[in-house]
Amino acid sequence: MAKSKYEYVKNFELPDPCLPNCWIVVRIDGRGFSRFADVHGYVKPNDVRGLNLMTRAATCVMDEFRDICLAFGQSDEYSFVIRKDTNLFNRRASKLMTNVNSLFASSFVFHWVGFFGPIRLQYPPAFDARVVMYPTDKNLRDYLGWRQADVHVNNLYNTAFWGLVLKKGFSNAQAEERLRGTLASDKNELLFSEFGLNYNNEPPMFRKGTVLIRKLCKTPGDGKLRHVVLPFYTDLIGDVFWRENPEILGMKSLQIYHRPTEDNSISQEQCKSSPKQDSTGSTASATTTNEHSPVASEKS
Repeated sequence: MAKSKYEYVKNFELPDPCLPNCWIVVRIDGRGFSRFADVHGYVKPNDVRGLNLMTRAATCVMDEFRDICLAFGQSDEYSFVIRKDTNLFNRRASKLMTNVNSLFASSFVFHWVGFFGPIRLQYPPAFDARVVMYPTDKNLRDYLGWRQADVHVNNLYNTAFWGLVLKKGFSNAQAEERLRGTLASDKNELLFSEFGLNYNNEPPMFRKGTVLIRKLCKTPGDGKLRHVVLPFYTDLIGDVFWRENPEILGMKSLQIYHRPTEDNSISQEQCKSSPKQDSTGSTASATTTNEHSPVASEKS
């Protein structure tokens, strides 16, 4: 297009490059999600359908943007870790944030019926987003540790709170007052003495959040290696996860994934672009020793 007298307006668009050699994290959060959950009948304190839908949307984002090496989700938020050597969108913060957030939100709506079935969306969900840069591996690990610690604190409180409300008939105000000033040990004791619930036996997805990483898996038949986004419910704070997955911080080639209780091939259902679901819309799962859920998506 020929230059015109209006072209000067491009000078008002300021550059916003992310600092070089820094890990880039795009974190999305549900906006007004407590109301959204109430209107759409989310189960308290944790709705498996909602958590799996968030993970499905996050998987769509990782399938689209290969420079995302890890994602961590809980409740109504997901953090996407982008390689520190990326040149995606020329490292422009606004481009990275808007592309990740818009694809996540549209994927959430697109896959809604697969998880919530006949429950129709009453209004469009909204997510806000931010971009934060972390210059060292330790900074990044501390960030993810902070988010995972937040899972534990919030879920322990919510499990106790909704136990009092739904099982003991407390009002919201009464439950808040009952838990005011309590420590983690107090809430654990309340859950065990009042409800016979050992908190450590709660599903790890509720207690630890969901970690999405990309691995190489062999498909049955031809044995071809494919890029697969795998969800794990595991500890990010200690060193074990990072030792077992050195390609993340080392930015090296993907490892071939070996399932702990079976061979290193993936089933036909796991080769599909969306997870197999049961009649309630929840992602089908199998229990393994490392608290790993079946593959959510794969790419050749």
